[in-house]
Amino acid sequence: MQEGKLIRLERIFNRNTRKSIVVPMDHGVSVGPLEGLENMTRAVNEVAEGGANAVLGHRGLIRCGHRKGGRDIGLIFHLSSSTELSPAPNRKTLSATVEDALRYGADGVSIHVNLGDDNEAEMLADFGRVAHSAESWGMPLLAMVYGRGPKIRDPLAPEIVAHCARVGAELGADVVKVPYTGDLDSFNFVIESCCIPVLIAGGPKAGTTLDFLNMVSDAMKAGASGLSVGRNVFQHPDPRRLMSVLTRIVHENMSVQEALQCAGGEV
Repeated sequence: MQEGKLIRLERIFNRNTRKSIVVPMDHGVSVGPLEGLENMTRAVNEVAEGGANAVLGHRGLIRCGHRKGGRDIGLIFHLSSSTELSPAPNRKTLSATVEDALRYGADGVSIHVNLGDDNEAEMLADFGRVAHSAESWGMPLLAMVYGRGPKIRDPLAPEIVAHCARVGAELGADVVKVPYTGDLDSFNFVIESCCIPVLIAGGPKAGTTLDFLNMVSDAMKAGASGLSVGRNVFQHPDPRRLMSVLTRIVHENMSVQEALQCAGGEV
C-alpha cells in the first residue's frame, strides 16, 4: 500500500487500535436538513470533541462545518448522490471526484452502491473508476454497499451482506460499510469473508440508545473494525457524551455497562 494512503488512513483509523468511528453527515442531499444537522459546525464539533475519528459528507459539510479550532478529526469526502425526491432514489450518481476531495483537504473518499438495483451496472462502473483514481492518488476509499432492489427480499440476510462486503473488497475499496446482520455468528461470517476492514452502518434511528449500544458491542465482538453511524449519533440529545461511550466500546473493548459507568450512567 502506498505510503500516502497509509498516512491518510491513520487520520481516519485510530493508529493503535486499528478501529474507527465515522459519523456520516451526508443526509442533507439524500433527505434534506435533518434534526441534528441544522448547524453543521456545531454537529461536527460535538462528535469531534466526543472522540469520533472522522466525519463523512459532501463538499457542503466542508464549507459549512469546518470549525477552525478544537480537536482534530478525519474527513471523508462523499462522492455519491441521490435524493428521496427522485423516482429512483437508490440510483447513486457521482457528483464529485477524487481530485475534488484532494483540493478540499480530505483524508479519504466514499461511494455508495446498491446491489440489486436496476442501475447496479452503472454504479459498479462508477465504483471501478473511483477505485482506479483513488489508488492513483493514494486516497483511501470507503465503499458503502447495500442490497437494495427487486431481487433482495431481506437486505440483512447474512449471504446478502457478505456479498456486499465482498464486492467492496473485490472492486478496490480499502474499507467497506455494510448493515449489521443481527447476531454475532452471522456477522462473523461476513467479516471472515472479507479481507478489508468492515464498518457497520447505523441505519434508521434505533428504538433506544441501549439497543444501539448493544448492537455496536455485538458487532465489535464479531470482528467489526468500527462503525459508520449518523442519525443514532447526531440526533441523540447529547452526541458528545454518547460518542464518549462509543469510543470506550470500540477502542477500549469495554462492555456496554462498563462504558456507561465510565460516562457516569445512562446516556
